[in-house]
Amino acid sequence: MSKSKSIESLQQALSMELTACHQYQLHAAVMDDWGLDLLASRMREEMQEELGHSEKYLERILFLKGEPKMTLQKTPVRAQSLTDVFESDLADEKEAIEFYTKASQQAAADSDIGTRSLFESIVLDEEGHMAWLELQLDLIKRMGESAYIAKHMSSPTSG
Repeated sequence: MSKSKSIESLQQALSMELTACHQYQLHAAVMDDWGLDLLASRMREEMQEELGHSEKYLERILFLKGEPKMTLQKTPVRAQSLTDVFESDLADEKEAIEFYTKASQQAAADSDIGTRSLFESIVLDEEGHMAWLELQLDLIKRMGESAYIAKHMSSPTSG
């Protein structure tokens, strides 16, 4: 039984997760620059989770005797507003969910249960990210960006 389709899907997933990791890293730096330290911390948490996903894909590629390539799917882009940050991340999460779902189905068809399970597990994480991003966009719409920003930055210390 050939695992070439699984390795190909895992490689694409690895590239997607490495891109997501660096995109969240860029967002964190931008948010720090904007004074939104609480959101910057959240972006760093997301970055670490995506890094964990990339590690799992890397390990699975090696387990299947593949040759992992540590390449980005695309170049991270600096967003110009909070809405841009959340909308671009949401689009990426939806793309990942769609791809990982199809990759899981392909792995199942190829009787590669380990790869199928890995994709299914990570889809659940990505769905959590998607829900959080949708909530942030909804909050910005309902509260207005100024009020939203005020809730996501530490109070200045006096002294």
